[in-house]
Amino acid sequence: MRILHTADWHFGRTLEGRSRLPEQEAFVDELVELVRDQNIDLVLLAGDVYDSVNPPAAAESLFYDALSRLSDQGRRPVYVIAGNHDHPDRLAAAAPLADRLGVTLVGLPEARVHETHIARTGESAVIYMLPYPSESRLKELLSDEAEETVLRAAYSERVRHIAEEQAKRFRPDTVNLLMSHLYVLGGKETESERPIQVGGAYTVDTQSLSVGAQYVALGHLHRPQNIKAGSLMRYSGSPLAYSFSEAGQAKSVTVLDIRPGAEPQMEEMFLSSGRPLVHWKAKGGLSEVHQWLEEGKDPTAWIDLEVHLTETMSLEQIHKLRQTREGFIHIRPVYPEMEAVLQSEAVSATKAPMDELFRRFYERQTGGAQPEPELVKLFLELLAEEEDDAAV
Repeated sequence: MRILHTADWHFGRTLEGRSRLPEQEAFVDELVELVRDQNIDLVLLAGDVYDSVNPPAAAESLFYDALSRLSDQGRRPVYVIAGNHDHPDRLAAAAPLADRLGVTLVGLPEARVHETHIARTGESAVIYMLPYPSESRLKELLSDEAEETVLRAAYSERVRHIAEEQAKRFRPDTVNLLMSHLYVLGGKETESERPIQVGGAYTVDTQSLSVGAQYVALGHLHRPQNIKAGSLMRYSGSPLAYSFSEAGQAKSVTVLDIRPGAEPQMEEMFLSSGRPLVHWKAKGGLSEVHQWLEEGKDPTAWIDLEVHLTETMSLEQIHKLRQTREGFIHIRPVYPEMEAVLQSEAVSATKAPMDELFRRFYERQTGGAQPEPELVKLFLELLAEEEDDAAV
C-alpha cells in the first residue's frame, strides 16, 4: 500500500501579522493533487493541525475541506492526531461526522489500535496513534521529582510502556504503523517550534518508540528528517516555512510503499506552494536594495532585510520600501558604529566578566538604559544557583 505522511500544518498561523491562509489553501490544493496522482491509499497527519487551541474559523473551515477532499468522500482513509498546539477535545469533536468520511480524529492518548483495509491492494494496516502525550493529557503524574533527567527518564519509560502495550496487536500479515506527536532525542529543531516542554523533560529516546512498527510517523519538528533508530522513524516536517530560522529549507511530505513484513520504501515529495522566506543582507545600502527590487529578486518571498547604512534611515524610506514590495517583514538598518560594537563584543565576550556581559545585553535590549545594581546582583545570584545545580 502507498501511504502519505504529513504533519504540522499550523493552520491559522501568521508571520508577524501577515496571513498565511492563501499559502495554506494552496498547500491543500497541492496535497490533494499529489494524493490523487501518487495513488495514495492512506493518509497520516501527525498533529499540530492548528497553530492554537482556539483557531480562527477560516482555519477550521480549511481543515474540514482538506479532510473531505483527501478522503475522497470516504474512499481513502485519513488518520489525524492532536499535537501540542491543538486542543484535543476540540480536534476530536467532529469525529462522529468525520467517521462517515473514513476520517479518524484522535485527540487524547487511548488504549486502542485502528485497523483499515485497503481495497486496491487487498492489504490491511494496523495503526497505533499516540497524540501529544503530556502529563495532563495522560492524566498522570510521572514523577514527584522536579529534576529534569529524572522526569525525562520517567516520561520516556511511560511512553515506551504505552507503545509496547498497543504494539502487541501488530500482526505479521498487516502493515504495522505508529504515529505520534512528540520530541524524539536526536531531532533537529528550528525556532518556529514553540517549546513542547520546560527544559527537556518531554523528550523521549528512540527505544521508547521502537516497538515493532514498520514505520513511525512523527510530528512536531518542522525540518523533514529521519531519526536514527532500528526501524524507519521520520518527521515529515511542516508544509510551509513558519519562521526565518527555516529560510532555505525545502518543504515536503513523505510517501511510503509498504507491504506486510517488508522494509518500507520511502520517497520525499517536495512542495512548491509556500512562499519562500529569505534573508537579504544589503552591504551596499538602499541603492543595492532598490537594484534587487528592480531586478525582481525573490518576487514572491517573505523578506528579512538587513541594510547597511552610513546615514539614518527615515520612516519615509521604510514606508516606501514596504509600498514597493509587500513581502518585507523585517527591515533592520545597521550602521558602522553598530558593526564595530558587535564585532568588538564578539571578540571580547569570552574575556568580559559576566556582570559586564549582562549590562551590555540589557543596554542593547532597552535602547541604552543601564540596569539597576540590584538587578545585576539578582542575575548573578540566579546564575550562581544554576551553576551549582549543574555541578550536582
